[in-house]
Amino acid sequence: MMLLIQYTLVFSSVLLLVALGGCFSERSGIINIGLEGIMVIGALGGVMVLHNLSPQLPGIVILLLTVAASIAAGMIYSLLLAVASINFKADQTLVGTAMNMLGLEIDVIAKAYNIATTSGADNSARIAFVENKKALALVEGTEFNWFMVLAFAALAVGWVVLYKTRFGLRLMACGEHPQAADSVGINVKKMRYSGVLISGAVGGLGGIAYVTAGVSMCNFEVGVAGFGFLALAVMIFGQWKPLRIGIAALLFGFFRALANVYSGFDFLTALNIPKPVYNMLPYIISLIVLAFTSKKSLAPKAEGIPYDKGSR
Repeated sequence: MMLLIQYTLVFSSVLLLVALGGCFSERSGIINIGLEGIMVIGALGGVMVLHNLSPQLPGIVILLLTVAASIAAGMIYSLLLAVASINFKADQTLVGTAMNMLGLEIDVIAKAYNIATTSGADNSARIAFVENKKALALVEGTEFNWFMVLAFAALAVGWVVLYKTRFGLRLMACGEHPQAADSVGINVKKMRYSGVLISGAVGGLGGIAYVTAGVSMCNFEVGVAGFGFLALAVMIFGQWKPLRIGIAALLFGFFRALANVYSGFDFLTALNIPKPVYNMLPYIISLIVLAFTSKKSLAPKAEGIPYDKGSR
């Protein structure tokens, strides 16, 4: 049971971070389908740091540099969405889809040149990665890690920023009625850039959280296994509201955790259900949940619509 709780919090923290990032982007009016690609690039940036830092450095330094690299990589990559959607008014769904595909290809290139993979790296790089990853653990010998703390801190900060600050209220105004926001002096373009960049920062952090804590998958052979899309389901189920997103992340994280620990429960092993079925559970649940709740979804009214200053 304790292991189930640990893995639930591991996967929930990843989903929470990425879904919160998507929430900020869509609250500003920009649909971010590219969360999967942002996660991959954020993970790539963080792993590169873990490979190249000396294990002799203090743990807090390793943690901060890894987090900073993942955030920076995610933000830079999210600029593709911001520039294409805001400046060139491109179709946001198509841009996000292209970002997901490009992210995986960049990852393949990184693997081919042994930039950020343990499979082809030399022995010293593998040792550095393993030793540095220990600095990310919150409690040694368990699955508890610092990303759990960061995820729930981000949840609290996200709620306060959206509902209790001028910036958050202006951001949401740009996603609901950008023309009205512009009429009172709010720079819609600037606010939408802010929303997308926040999305990239938090999404990139979710990527390194997934790789180092969720599955320890350093080769990125299958990207992040659809967690970016699962985070979108969490965001929609959470109605673009941070607290509801937190609850949805725990729910989906629980079903994903079952794949790791089901063998420890006699009544589950007695069912003789293959492990791939448990791996599929969160995605199946997301389809069922969205099928029954999509009609009641209250998405920002102006999301996905390029802002035209001349229209009213």
